[in-house]
Amino acid sequence: MAGSLKQSPLHDRHEALGAKLAEFGGWSMPLEYRTGVVKEHTAVREGVGVFDVSHLGKAMVSGPGAADFVNATLSNDLAKIRPGKAQYTLCLDESGGIVDDLIAYWHDDEHVLLVPNAANAGEVVRRLRAAAPAGVEVVDHHDDYAVLAVQGPRSDEVLARVGLPTGHEYMSFVEAPLASAGGGDGPGVVVCRTGYTGERGYELVVANEAAGRLWDDLLAAGEEWGIVPCGLGARDTLRTEMGYPLHGQDISLDTNPVEAGLSWAVGWRKDAFFGRDAVLRVKEEGPRRRLRGLLALGRGIPRPGMSVTLTQDVPLADITSGTFSPTLRKGIGLALIPATIAEDAQVGVDIRGRREIFQLVKPPFVETSVKES
Repeated sequence: MAGSLKQSPLHDRHEALGAKLAEFGGWSMPLEYRTGVVKEHTAVREGVGVFDVSHLGKAMVSGPGAADFVNATLSNDLAKIRPGKAQYTLCLDESGGIVDDLIAYWHDDEHVLLVPNAANAGEVVRRLRAAAPAGVEVVDHHDDYAVLAVQGPRSDEVLARVGLPTGHEYMSFVEAPLASAGGGDGPGVVVCRTGYTGERGYELVVANEAAGRLWDDLLAAGEEWGIVPCGLGARDTLRTEMGYPLHGQDISLDTNPVEAGLSWAVGWRKDAFFGRDAVLRVKEEGPRRRLRGLLALGRGIPRPGMSVTLTQDVPLADITSGTFSPTLRKGIGLALIPATIAEDAQVGVDIRGRREIFQLVKPPFVETSVKES
C-alpha cells in the first residue's frame, strides 16, 4: 500500500525529522513530528509553524476568457475580487452537492490557478475540462508544484528573513523571484495570505525542484521564533478550532453549501455555476440540517462517527469532525444537526457508551489573528 502512495518532494526531509507518516488523499504525508501534535498546534497559535501541504491539487485554467469560464462554473463570484486576489469557492454537482472546496488564484483574465483538495483534484479537473469552451485549457499540475504553509503570528518575520514579500492584504497574493528565497534562478514563488489554521500566515506555491531548499531556508530563518515543522494532525486541530470544514468529513457530495454554512461562498446573483438551480431551491426552502459546533461541558472528546442525541433515545446526527482543542483544553466537534434544533441547545454525545453533554455553538471556537492586516 505504502509503495503506491504519492510522495511529496519533501518526503526525505520528513523522514529525517522523524515524522510519523500516514496516508491522506492518496499521498504519504507527515501526521506529526517528534514534537507532537499539541506542541505543533501551540507553535502556530503563539509563534510560527511550517506545513508541507504539497498533496493539495494544482490546476491552471488558461486561455481567452479563462476567468469568465471559472466564474460560470464554480460557486463564488470572481467579480467580488480582482486579479491578484484569491477566493474560496466550491465545485458543485447538479444536485448542489459539494464535489470539492478549493481556492482560486486569479492571476489575470486568461490565467486562474485552482488549488483543490488532494483526493478530489482529478475530479475537479475532469469536470472543468468537460465544460471548457474552445480555447480554454485546464492543465493538471498536481505533481509539478509543492505548497508550503507558514502559519502563525511570527510568519511575517520568517518570510522577511528569507527575502519573500509580506504584509499584503488577506486573500491576496504576489509572485516573487525564487532568488530572493535563496533558490537561485528558476521559477518564482507565489506568496498568498491564506491558510487553514485561523492564524495570520502564508501559503507558498513553488516548483518541486525548489521546494527542498525553500523548506530548509524557512526552518533556518525561523529558529529565532521557535519555528517547528507541523503535520496534518496539528492542521486538523487548528482548522477544527476555527470550524473550517474538511471535505470527506464535514462536507461531501451529500452536503450542500447552505447546510454547510458556506452560503457566503456562493454568488447567488450569478447567472450560471455548477448546481445553481439545486442550491437556489435549498436556499428558498431552507436546509433540513446545519453544520454546527459542539463544545464539551465536561471532559469528553468527540470523534468522527460518534452519535449525537437530543435525549438518551433521540438520535440527531453523527460527529463529522471531533478532537481535543489544545487551546481550550476541551473537546470540540462539528456535526450536521437538524435545523429544527435550537441554536444554543445542549446535546449528548455517545463516547464509548457514556453520554457526555455538549453545548451547540457557532464556530469559531477560538479568536485568532487570521484577518489582521
